[in-house]
Amino acid sequence: MRILVIQQKMIGDVLVSTIICNNLKAAYPQSEIEYLIYPFTKPVVENNPFIDKIVLFENTYRESKWLFFKFLFNIRHEKYDIVIDAYGKLESNLVTLFSGAEKRIGYGEKEKLLAYNVQVAHPHIPKSTDGLAIERRENLFKDLMHGTPIDNRPKLFVTEAEKAKATALLQSHNINSTATNLIMVSILGSEVNKTYPIPYMVELINFIAQKPNVKLLFNYTPAQSGKINEIYNLCSAEAQQKTDLDIIGKDIRSFMAIMNECTMHIGNDGGAINIAKALNKPTFTIFSPWIQKESWSIFEDGTFNKAVHVNDFFPELIAKNSTKTLKKKFEHFYSFLKPSLIFDSLNQFLQTHLKN
Repeated sequence: MRILVIQQKMIGDVLVSTIICNNLKAAYPQSEIEYLIYPFTKPVVENNPFIDKIVLFENTYRESKWLFFKFLFNIRHEKYDIVIDAYGKLESNLVTLFSGAEKRIGYGEKEKLLAYNVQVAHPHIPKSTDGLAIERRENLFKDLMHGTPIDNRPKLFVTEAEKAKATALLQSHNINSTATNLIMVSILGSEVNKTYPIPYMVELINFIAQKPNVKLLFNYTPAQSGKINEIYNLCSAEAQQKTDLDIIGKDIRSFMAIMNECTMHIGNDGGAINIAKALNKPTFTIFSPWIQKESWSIFEDGTFNKAVHVNDFFPELIAKNSTKTLKKKFEHFYSFLKPSLIFDSLNQFLQTHLKN
């Protein structure tokens, strides 16, 4: 049996949707599981033993109708038995429809072209602390499991060589991750409107740095080094002394290996937080005002994984404004989420997970 799972989106989405592949491989070990994703998200699924083949949706398929239709015909030629569309956009609808698979599964709410002959629910209210992102994906495959237990935790597979390289990098900076509380901080979000105000973030960094036996790493790309240095210079002398800007992941795989050595992850919502969760690291997440925490705060039990949102403190403020307004005026709504509102929950989180 050949199964194609489609998830053309960002790193967090691709990582979370691997639970579909992982569980179906467990239920049907002789099947061939293929995963259709964007090329830039490939690093988070590399070395996954539950995925037999990664199918890349190249940028050129969006730029050229001819190349896109050629891709569709190649998909049809593969003769998949089951296609599961976790993306639910026009492109993935077309891929699902053209596949000709006997069973084509997708969210009924996102049906556009009569592509799905098996439609499942796309709920908007979570039933558990697993979160909507997990519960929605479970709906896509749970009826195929036939009694095989479901493991709904996304996983990453860091190689021994990658682990050794990360350990050596830390040791070259005189950091022993087994003895030190190594904290990864995502200061910048994937977009400006997903980034907690820098003056507020600096206050949080200074607060964290007051804890004994901590070392801070900032999650950023080399292209963001100028902005990161500006933020670093705003931090207290103590925070600067406890921060090492030279230890960064130059790509996703190296970031994963470094994150694997860390004690916890704190910062803006994004792919890095989902990587940390997949590595079973405690996380403290700050959500943008326009993002629904219910959708992406997965496995938030208030202890191992905690999250904060303006809605936690000012629900009436969020309720009376549309997502469009919240996104357009994100700076205004972010301003309500002052560090003083976060300190207590952040302190409790740190006290719970700091070593020694």
